[in-house]
Amino acid sequence: MVEMKFFGMDFSCALGSLSNGQFPEKDCLLPLISKLLGYCIVAASTTVKLPQILKILKHSSVRGLSVVAFELEVVGYTIALAYCLHKGLPFSAYGELAFLLIQGIILVAIIYYYSQPLGTKTWIRALLYCAIAPTILAGQIDPFLFEALYASQHAIFFFARIPQIWANFKNKSTGELSFLTSLMNFGGSMVRVFTSIQEKAPLSVVLGSVIGILTNGTILSQIIIYQKPPARKEKKAD
Repeated sequence: MVEMKFFGMDFSCALGSLSNGQFPEKDCLLPLISKLLGYCIVAASTTVKLPQILKILKHSSVRGLSVVAFELEVVGYTIALAYCLHKGLPFSAYGELAFLLIQGIILVAIIYYYSQPLGTKTWIRALLYCAIAPTILAGQIDPFLFEALYASQHAIFFFARIPQIWANFKNKSTGELSFLTSLMNFGGSMVRVFTSIQEKAPLSVVLGSVIGILTNGTILSQIIIYQKPPARKEKKAD
């Protein structure tokens, strides 16, 4: 059988079964589906935060958005990306983290711009991140500390969502949160559970995706519950 491998995906097994008039077996089909879904997530991640960015720019407002929540997201993406890079996981298993990190940084910068004037604590947090992030991404830290950091990033992502969830509940509004971005975050977390299991990623990686399903699902449901129905136009009297 001629090998047909592209980007780490082996099509020869599935195509061989189909050419013989047989449906591919589970052990042949699932790894291929996992790889395809993984690359789909990576491709979709290049624009996942774009709707949120465009909504802020359109309304020139960050009403209802938690600055700390988005800051913690960036910290979590940084740690997760660094860990996956230095663990040598296949790109299809974590590639979206690189694009989410870049978009997350842009999003935080935009939120800062529309949150002027910024307090001293905000500037300190931003400067600390700029000073420490390159070291973490380069993997130039003690291996034990690296493992501890990665273990903590699940808590970071969890607590990144809590301020936003609480703000939504308190205000009975989701402000400028983007439905489309939240939907893609939720869907991506669901698919990533499947791909992580198929790629035999560490249990901690799978746990992170499960936490993502719970928190992103909560925010998505809040957007649906708290969204205001469009105002009806009053008919003019004849």
